[in-house]
Amino acid sequence: MSSKNSDSNVSGKQPLSEEQHAKISEIRKSLGQLPEKLLHYCTDASIARYLTARNWNVKKATKMLKDTLKWRLEYKPEEIRWEDIAHEAETGKIYRTNYFDKYGRSVLVMRPGCQNTKSTKGQIRYLVYCMENAILNLPPDQEQMVWLIDFDGFHLSNISIKVTKETAHVLQEHYPERLGVAILYNPPKFFEPFWTVAKPFLEPKTCNKVKFVYADNDASKMIMQGLFNMDELESSFGGNNQTVFNVDNYASMMREDDKRMPLFWTQGSVSSEGAQSSSSIPAALIDSNNPESNCPDSNQKFEGETNGNDNVKVDER
Repeated sequence: MSSKNSDSNVSGKQPLSEEQHAKISEIRKSLGQLPEKLLHYCTDASIARYLTARNWNVKKATKMLKDTLKWRLEYKPEEIRWEDIAHEAETGKIYRTNYFDKYGRSVLVMRPGCQNTKSTKGQIRYLVYCMENAILNLPPDQEQMVWLIDFDGFHLSNISIKVTKETAHVLQEHYPERLGVAILYNPPKFFEPFWTVAKPFLEPKTCNKVKFVYADNDASKMIMQGLFNMDELESSFGGNNQTVFNVDNYASMMREDDKRMPLFWTQGSVSSEGAQSSSSIPAALIDSNNPESNCPDSNQKFEGETNGNDNVKVDER
């Protein structure tokens, strides 16, 4: 089966129509003056992702984008650094690979069986760091990433509806159209009822990007061969690469990426007269009908957490 014809949710970009350009301009105008750090989110491509996620409904897309801009000002995801989340990464429960899929998409490997902490806040913060890093490393002509979820060592104790719900919220509300495909590799039988419970948290469009793949299934093997260079893909996913996760090597790679992050958020930004330099929330981003943010911020506590060092998808608890 050709990768171009496989069910992998790869869609070629179509030129925007005049009507779509008009909707993008309408949303940008409604945002008003923004802090300079947020201008990166006002590019045509960025606004188009939010419009696509909301079926090109300007009102819904505008609210979604405003909520994300407010969340970014409060949560500051681009300021998270390796030292802030290194303890979450020790077991390799989530990491970015040093290879891309055949479409140039960044690849995040997730191993929920390697969960090593109990703090929902910490796990979601690490997920956000990984999302930001995957975006940082995308080639210029690509906007999406791939999730490779390995269920080796996965047990019932790793299941958390709470973290799954938070993960779905962050992915769908603040990173729309960033997920190209999620490969669930060798999920155990007991995962099926959990998936039935978790699906309502996902939008139909996201559910359609989830693929169940099994090592002993020929059709599954063809999906992997269509998406990846098998010499690059790790052996744990049926590939020929015998490399295993090494946290020290990965830490070095992430520290180098951290140095690039500030430049990434200033390049390619659209110009805006009177752009604000303050990180305070512009009035245009405050929903008069719902002035309180419904998104978790970096200081928000979740039920059952303490102020101490609390001990992927991500009990990710």
